[in-house]
Amino acid sequence: MKRLVILGGGESGVGTAILGKQKGYDVFVSDSGKLKDKYQKVLEHFDIDWEGEGHTESKIMNADLVMKSPGIPDKIPLVKALLAKGVPVISEIEFASRYTDANLIGITGSNGKTTTTMLTHYLLKEGGLNVGMAGNIGDSYAQMVAENDFEHYVLEISSFQLDGIVDFAPHIAILTNITPDHLDRYEYKFENYIASKFRIVENQTEDDYFIYDADDPVIEKWLADHPIKSKKLPFSLEKELETGAFLKDGKIILKISNDINDTLEMTTETLALEGKHNVKNSMAAMTAAKLVSIRKQSIRESIASFQGAPHRLEKVLKIHHVQYINDSKATNVNSVFYALDSVKTPVVWIAGGQDKGNDYKELMPLVREKVKAIVCLGLDNEKLKDAFGNVVDLMVETYAMDEAVKVAYKIAERGDTVLLSPACASFDLFKNYEDRGDQFKNAVKNL
Repeated sequence: MKRLVILGGGESGVGTAILGKQKGYDVFVSDSGKLKDKYQKVLEHFDIDWEGEGHTESKIMNADLVMKSPGIPDKIPLVKALLAKGVPVISEIEFASRYTDANLIGITGSNGKTTTTMLTHYLLKEGGLNVGMAGNIGDSYAQMVAENDFEHYVLEISSFQLDGIVDFAPHIAILTNITPDHLDRYEYKFENYIASKFRIVENQTEDDYFIYDADDPVIEKWLADHPIKSKKLPFSLEKELETGAFLKDGKIILKISNDINDTLEMTTETLALEGKHNVKNSMAAMTAAKLVSIRKQSIRESIASFQGAPHRLEKVLKIHHVQYINDSKATNVNSVFYALDSVKTPVVWIAGGQDKGNDYKELMPLVREKVKAIVCLGLDNEKLKDAFGNVVDLMVETYAMDEAVKVAYKIAERGDTVLLSPACASFDLFKNYEDRGDQFKNAVKNL
């Protein structure tokens, strides 16, 4: 019996344990922290051996295969030792894909991947397909493979998950964009992060498809230097394309091929989601839906009725003619750019957290134009203060969400927007970005 060791006892780790046990592995789960009660119960229910609050090396180094949770860096000594010994260390995406024949749509990118994943899943489901949604969103992909028989999967995939693939090849790959993010995991080298994102196409064949943003100079440059095998279907707001999705006279035109029957047209006014970035997310999702033969009318109706991702430009409440918006999922500078660009009124901006190597320069024009005050929310706000201290009239430091929201409430005037769009990770003061967003919403409701 082959031994499968799983590092990390969270959603992906426990899901992989269930699938591994089902496939006949001797499974052991090890986590350096404390496992949540719900995950302990699941492992005990399936009679899977596990440990928390530390790794026992003797129980790990005898593995035939290791699945590493995406949050664990490759450079920790335990992972280095496993690799040096020749033990394969893979991601959940790689492991689960070995046990399904389903059609896979894999979605990655620095921004927009959650919205694009949810929208693509919605278009396929509303179009009548038997489809699951997993990966970096919601339930464990491995557990879904163990417990369901979906014919299609829409997977949100992070760069960390792509770092752990070997043979994984989605039939349809979507790359929403690439901007500097997670550079602390990539030796502060942007090119390493870019290479990681493009791993989504490395195992594709000429029978597969690659949907990408043709307006993104980073993507265009990489493709010019690296030939790929899959068929390219770009999308663009700036240029007319031979095939792919583009804007013309206020309409989205989608052409899968030069056959007139493969062309879909719809006006941007019918899109449920606001903002230029969401036109792009919609183009990507529509292209994927058309490739799996969803009817044009179904795509049009579903695009118009879709509700956006939580914690992404989520309108919370209007209080005394001030709009409060929760954009807690904006954990990098590019996401904040989209957020500030989409708000048309003066902004009181709540920002800060655990910095991932951010360069705030690209935000400068928007901050000068729109932001009247910044409420810093983080343990270390020096970078924000250095970047914008001389740009905005007012900057206040806070260390708890309730405090930040109360300060923003006092500053904001009729017609303003209070925007939580942190540009940083949440782990200095919160469990995750969802916790941060939920605390924001609760604080607003308690004003």
